[in-house]
Amino acid sequence: MNESTNILIVDDNAANRDTLESLLVRLGHDLRFAQNGEDALAKAKLHRPDLILLDIHMPGMDGYEVCKNIRSDPVLGDVPIVFTTANDDKKSKLEAINAGADDFITKPIDGMEIRARVKMILRLNRYGKLKQVHNELQDAYEETLNGWVRALDARDSETEHHSNRVTLLTKIFAQRTGIADQDLEDVRRGALLHDIGKIGVSDHILRKPGPLTNEEWVIMRTHPQNAYDMLEPIKYLSKSLDIPYCHHEKWDGTGYPRQLKGDAIPFAARIFAVVDVWDALLSDRPYRKAWTREKAMEYISANSGTHFDPVLTVLFLKMMSEGNI
Repeated sequence: MNESTNILIVDDNAANRDTLESLLVRLGHDLRFAQNGEDALAKAKLHRPDLILLDIHMPGMDGYEVCKNIRSDPVLGDVPIVFTTANDDKKSKLEAINAGADDFITKPIDGMEIRARVKMILRLNRYGKLKQVHNELQDAYEETLNGWVRALDARDSETEHHSNRVTLLTKIFAQRTGIADQDLEDVRRGALLHDIGKIGVSDHILRKPGPLTNEEWVIMRTHPQNAYDMLEPIKYLSKSLDIPYCHHEKWDGTGYPRQLKGDAIPFAARIFAVVDVWDALLSDRPYRKAWTREKAMEYISANSGTHFDPVLTVLFLKMMSEGNI
């Protein structure tokens, strides 16, 4: 018996209940029964069903009222409801739909039809549950990522909010370059986590107000490799690694950690490199004030073909010169 397929049959007529039982029992569902509306609501709350087969005409509370009560219940509200009734008129079907029914089967009930309908509805219901679980997991993952970024921002107050700014601009720029919609989330997560490897860099280096020594720079430049080592085992983030791992590579091959050159640098990392430097130039630092947009654009242009992908540089500067970002 599969506990995930609990069906509540609601009908005041014992013969009708017996008929539905004989038609469905071979499918292996856990069948429960109610003789009236009040009984149905009580049993549904006690054992939440995966499907309710509901008669319309019953003494006391009719099927329409039962359906409305279930739809308004915060726990039962999404349970599929199929009316099983002798009514075959348009008015009854419209009233059933307005009450919240998912389907409508007319008596006398055909065995093949009801088994097919039940299978379809339970399959859709199971898919809906899986989708809900998937969405909840996605939300949990996203909150975890944001928590990591907030923790890093708390350590590195110099670049506070930098991650969120570059994430937003990277997504906009990536759309302009023609990256497929289905890949934008991976790019966005990579941008959000671009400096996550700095978690492995000590505070006295990360928060140093002045220039770093050569020895300190050696340690600071380990953060892309730190990011890769940290994120690579996480399958969920496998397509988001390019930016954290490669955003300090340069077009002419003088970057780090692997001295990648030109098209060998992943496309997402080349997009992000321009955005990252742009935001840094427009932000105050302890050792300098923020640059103007004009001066920053001149710097980006001057480093096209050395630091930045020349094609992406032209596209980025065109986008920023439009003035609406």
